Amino acid sequence: MFALGNYSKRPTPKRLATAVAVLALVSATAASAQRDPAYAAARAAGEVGERMDGYLGAVGAAAPDVRKIISDINIKRKQVYFEQAEENHVTPDQYAFTAGCTAIDRTVPGEKYQAPDGSWATRTSAPPRKHPQCP
Repeated sequence: MFALGNYSKRPTPKRLATAVAVLALVSATAASAQRDPAYAAARAAGEVGERMDGYLGAVGAAAPDVRKIISDINIKRKQVYFEQAEENHVTPDQYAFTAGCTAIDRTVPGEKYQAPDGSWATRTSAPPRKHPQCP
């Protein structure tokens, strides 16, 4: 499903820089959620979830206003992914996938995320199920 190349588990300076950038992105997304009550409400209601590819997704048939929020955030994420991918010498898809792994890790109980089989799962107190290629 994802062509990510061979990843060793050994941290490299480039990997560490990528991880820091991904964490900054996820933190920025969380901060924007606090500024946008409609996004926070949709996320809390389970209408929005973190996808494995690093973008937000609508869980079920979301209302047009929720789809607009998702689209706006995904446009911003895509811009960051392209910029950071260039800086880290990886493809935007590779960067987005790593960001998706991090975003799924940072979900809290009750929030939705995309499981490795593509279905939507609700985060519990247990660690989320992640794609085997997640770093």
